[in-house]
Amino acid sequence: MCAGEAGSSGKQTAVNKHRCEWVPENDTLYVAYHDREWGVPVYDDRRLFEFLVLESFQAGLSWRTVLYKRESFREAFDRFDVGKIARYDDRKIQQLLQNRGIIRNRQKILACVNNAQVFLKVQEQYGSFSEFIWRFTDGEPIINKWKSVSEIPARTELSDLISREMKKLGFKFVGSTIVYAHMQATGMVNDHVVHCFRHGEINS
Repeated sequence: MCAGEAGSSGKQTAVNKHRCEWVPENDTLYVAYHDREWGVPVYDDRRLFEFLVLESFQAGLSWRTVLYKRESFREAFDRFDVGKIARYDDRKIQQLLQNRGIIRNRQKILACVNNAQVFLKVQEQYGSFSEFIWRFTDGEPIINKWKSVSEIPARTELSDLISREMKKLGFKFVGSTIVYAHMQATGMVNDHVVHCFRHGEINS
């Protein structure tokens, strides 16, 4: 999810917690995602692949659409088992195209299978996908200090670089904006605004 989609100030809840303004306070699933996951550093390959898949399916859509289909995605894509997805055949792809619980886009489904195959090659070459992707930040999160959501970019020079490198390896649906959203979601960058309670919690 790219936080640059929203406005400029934080929100304060009844329990006196300021959140990033893009969080709809009446949406418990969205609140839980913001409070527990978004921006937390992820080094586990399966979870990194899950976010890669979800971000690629988000292209052209809202993150809310993907978030509400997340459990269906997990069931449909074998809990994001990269090895299994890399072996999906035409029959499995046709099953996915009939699955109303996910986003039924043939190009994105094919890209997911392709990306699983490339993901395995990256694991062989680097030891893990985590080692590959986190080397771009020397293994540590980039701590930004945005005062408002409007300051947060949709892409950066670093996401441009990572996008180019991933495309060279054969990944699809990894444009710079998607890559930056992946970096935000997996904590490679902390893009919570400074007055959001999660900014300090994640840093500590």
